[in-house]
Amino acid sequence: MNKTEREEIRRLTADFRQWIHRAEEIQDWHKAVQEAASSDERTMRARSVIVGRSGQAAWRVLALRTSDVGVVRRLWERAALPMPTADDNALLRPLTKDVPSSIASVTPMLGVRRFFSGSAKKQSAEAAGELLRHHHAAFLRYDGPRRLDRLGVSTTSVDPQRLGLQTLLDPALRFDLVSRQTGPAPEMLDRSIVNGLPEALDAIAKVVAGESSYRSAARDAGEKVRRAAVHRFLEEMPTEALKAATRDRLRLGALAEAKINTVQEVLNRGRSLQMLPGVGETSARRMLAAAQTIWQTTYDEMPVRIDIKHRHPETTQLLRRLAEWDSCRQTRGAAADLERASELAPMRAAIDSQTTHLLVIPTRQLPSSGLVESIQIVIRRAELLGMSSAAGRKNVGSDPWEDFLARPADYFAMLSELGFVTEDENAVHGDLPEEIIQAVRDQALNGEHLTASLRGYQSFGARFALVQRKVIIGDEMGLGKTLEAIAVFAHLRSRGKTHLLVVCPAAVVTNWIREVAGKSKLRAHRVHGPERDRAARTWMRDGGVAVTTYETLAWWEPALRQLRDLPCVVVDEAHYIKNPQAQRTIRTKQLVARADRAILLTGTPLENRVDEFRNLASYVRPDLAVNATDLSPRTFRRQIAPAYLRRNQEDVLTELPELIEVEEWLPMSTSDAGRYRASVERGNFMEMRQAAMLQGSQSTKMQRLIEIVREAEENERRVIVFSHFREVLDLVARALPGPVFGPLTGSVPAIRRQQMVDQFSSARHGAVLVAQILAGGVGLNIQSASVVVICEPQLKPTTEAQAIARAHRMGQVQSVQVHRLLSEDSVDQRITELLAGKMRLFNDFARVSDMADSTPEAVDLSEAELVREVVAAERQRLFERASSKAGGAV
Repeated sequence: MNKTEREEIRRLTADFRQWIHRAEEIQDWHKAVQEAASSDERTMRARSVIVGRSGQAAWRVLALRTSDVGVVRRLWERAALPMPTADDNALLRPLTKDVPSSIASVTPMLGVRRFFSGSAKKQSAEAAGELLRHHHAAFLRYDGPRRLDRLGVSTTSVDPQRLGLQTLLDPALRFDLVSRQTGPAPEMLDRSIVNGLPEALDAIAKVVAGESSYRSAARDAGEKVRRAAVHRFLEEMPTEALKAATRDRLRLGALAEAKINTVQEVLNRGRSLQMLPGVGETSARRMLAAAQTIWQTTYDEMPVRIDIKHRHPETTQLLRRLAEWDSCRQTRGAAADLERASELAPMRAAIDSQTTHLLVIPTRQLPSSGLVESIQIVIRRAELLGMSSAAGRKNVGSDPWEDFLARPADYFAMLSELGFVTEDENAVHGDLPEEIIQAVRDQALNGEHLTASLRGYQSFGARFALVQRKVIIGDEMGLGKTLEAIAVFAHLRSRGKTHLLVVCPAAVVTNWIREVAGKSKLRAHRVHGPERDRAARTWMRDGGVAVTTYETLAWWEPALRQLRDLPCVVVDEAHYIKNPQAQRTIRTKQLVARADRAILLTGTPLENRVDEFRNLASYVRPDLAVNATDLSPRTFRRQIAPAYLRRNQEDVLTELPELIEVEEWLPMSTSDAGRYRASVERGNFMEMRQAAMLQGSQSTKMQRLIEIVREAEENERRVIVFSHFREVLDLVARALPGPVFGPLTGSVPAIRRQQMVDQFSSARHGAVLVAQILAGGVGLNIQSASVVVICEPQLKPTTEAQAIARAHRMGQVQSVQVHRLLSEDSVDQRITELLAGKMRLFNDFARVSDMADSTPEAVDLSEAELVREVVAAERQRLFERASSKAGGAV
């Protein structure tokens, strides 16, 4: 390289350094503008509130202040950023990749060091210099400097000082709350629309609170009337009616001999029926179950009657409670208005003295005018309540019957308004002392933030946790321990508690997120995985339900220590912390100790793990567990009863066997994901369906399957495992720990199939029958199994229904649990989503046509159509994910 060439290279290098510096300045500017705007969007979203209508979100409302004009300007600055074209990116890319390395290679040859460099370095420098010449010429040829100048200057000529809050509605701003809207157009409303609303909501809340005790007393009295009517009705019902309430053959001769002649007398005897001569435990259980079914059916259909000819004491008490409620209530006839007030309640905290406008974004097909109407109605209702309060309280006469006869319509209107929700009064209370049972019964459970209905035993479990504060709930798998914990969260949220926490294995994080979102109004945060930092910050700031894992807890523990108030922590699959020496146990135990309330959930029976349960009990109630030195399960159960509640399915689901279906959404392991990506790239649909099971012990699905089988053994159940694929069945048969029968496939002769079923039925608890779903799903009766596992979603809803029906049919004496193993972000999710629409159609069809039961296949999705849709969707998803990761790396 001669002197002239060196001078040329110095000039080129100087140009490039200037351009690189300018490109970096532009990149930093773009990044800063975008980050500032994104931060503002997150803040605005967090400040917004959801206003409902009829139990569903209807509008998102953002209260705006004058200071929010600064946000508008930053959003506008982002919208005005010059966007690089594909040609711009192609031209500028060498500035960040090839050019810097070429400059580094050629620089030593421009000074004294060139005299001490070997031939190899000189050749490399020559090549680098030639590359610099090429890129320099190309950069100038395609007008690179001008392109840089264009990318470094805003594209707008609008004076930022002239921008106002109304600009948020401009699509060009790309404000995410507005730009993502697909329904009616968002609107900007003046503050005057909500003048008086906070005061109106406060006034209504005060009135409703004042009436609540009287309303509750009236409802309680109505319950007593209904129960007394049911009792009298069943005292007249002969025991022969038991035969019509069950499919079992009941022999009632022993009842007649014992002079038990009515259904109520059967209920009075209860479990002591098995002590009667000629009545065994099974017969007694079936008789009692039939009687309880009759009681429940009668109760459900029994209206609350006011019988003036038979003035029973409980009816007189009901009238008195209704009269007391009516004498003080100011909300008569205001049920719809009160519902709207409840829906508008979130706006109370959002509106303050600095609010100047409201940005209203419809989330359904309801325009902003509907919200304005609700506001006006609520303000008017508050005015009416204020006027009616001056009337004062009417006196309640000594004889409520006189008032009832004078205005019966008013009393019946009150009865209609109250309604009566039935509860399962026969739920088992475990080994709890009577004083605790009574305290639990007296505990109110606020369902304001709950969207799911609770069975009686679930309500009892939630109230037990509230009363006892730190407990273990060991209900058998499938009874809904998760819902009980969510009910506790919902109650605490209604009491102003905000930061609620779940610690669980990684495999059930998705289930918790789905359950919280689907069964409550609480917001769930996934503090696990790549988004854990963001989720943790959001939860710490806004509250909600944080769902994290035992492993993530190690990372999050320092931040959690800074949280002053932790109202409740739920520890799911609590057997994970039975070892007191494990680090996960130490961390979780400290968290439990610091929380105001704690609920440990586990489906493992106490009788099988006394030592380990002693450890669990010591975490929630050290004062109880310290004296639990006797290894006798009965004694230990009695000692820790104040902190431990367990119900078996047979105890709480006594009317008829119930079908409990659980979708278990599981993350793929690294091995699962690798095999799955490969199958998607090949477009091999069948391999995609089974990829999450083919890694054996490294498969998350396989690990969960083993847990289900082990728990089934502990709960004295047998299991059927269904899959479409022979290879999956072979792997399952080899992986499961207990006695395994099968695989039962289409190639197995019919006689041999029945032999397999017979052997399986006579095997010990924990036995597993592995069957191909198209072979084992039809033509066999397998009532000895009460746990069904389906390894992957089937392409026709009828295939799964027929398979489940092998166990859930006449003759089954246990409730049947169905576990669908489903992988997140996979073909399982795509198939489930596509078939959900077909199932909805089927349900709609079934409600109006007797033909539905005979033609369910009419709504099955064709396999060819499904394959095309799923493979295309998965290829697109994985491509976008790969592109996103690549973009993030750059």
